[in-house]
Amino acid sequence: MTDRRAESPPVGAAWRTRLHTIIFEADTAAGRMFDVVVLMLIAVSIVVVSLETLPSLSPRDHDALRALEWTLTGVFTLEYILRLVAVRRPVAYAGSFFGVVDLVSILPTWISLLFPGAQVLLAVRVLRLLRLFRIFKLARYVSEARVITEALRASARKIVVFLFTVSTVVVVVGSLMYLIEGAEHGFTSIPRSMYWAVVTLTTVGYGDIAPKTALGQTLASLVMILGYGIIAVPTGIVTAELAQTSRRLEAHHLNTQSCAQCGADDHASDSAFCRHCGASLHRS
Repeated sequence: MTDRRAESPPVGAAWRTRLHTIIFEADTAAGRMFDVVVLMLIAVSIVVVSLETLPSLSPRDHDALRALEWTLTGVFTLEYILRLVAVRRPVAYAGSFFGVVDLVSILPTWISLLFPGAQVLLAVRVLRLLRLFRIFKLARYVSEARVITEALRASARKIVVFLFTVSTVVVVVGSLMYLIEGAEHGFTSIPRSMYWAVVTLTTVGYGDIAPKTALGQTLASLVMILGYGIIAVPTGIVTAELAQTSRRLEAHHLNTQSCAQCGADDHASDSAFCRHCGASLHRS
């Protein structure tokens, strides 16, 4: 005889599923409303933290802002607890990117009880606005962000070689300029001359140090021209990788489906299982 208790869902599974749908899913009316409200509260919190730093703020206004911040922190703390309750593996969610951001966004206010002034770190809550990319179904922007990330990763070795070449040029040009101009013209050491070389090579040109001799000015002109050519190199490297990565991921579309097991999101539209823990993505 089959044990019916083994077939029946565990106690509380229904409300946990409903809670997960509201908190983590952006493709339902309730989930979208929840996320929009949370984002509005995050925006208010960032404004509150910013206003608290105004030197002209009166004590009364400061106390009012502090009370509002504590209220918001209480709401965010409750939200974080509910997120942990909604997933079957709360430790996995707590260790995820958004899980860490959610925790870090509420810790400063509680820490400020022991260390006054720590609440200014609450500006980290702006990272939580990244959820906008999935909440409003702008999955294509998330996909494009993934293209950029993978292109930069693929370009890393070429960029490292390029930076090594630039560093070599900076050392050589800085040493030459130190010998040509000398301390009397502001090039008091090779490191300071290398600083000038970096500023000139990148076409920033602060103007705090400038060569005075004809030979130094000639070298500076060559470095300026070289700078324009150097700027184009990393751009070309990344552009080529972007084109290849974009073609490779062209058929890869993301949706707003969130895993009820670990809380991971940004899965492919045809995914049946979580890309992190392997749990089924189909709602029961």
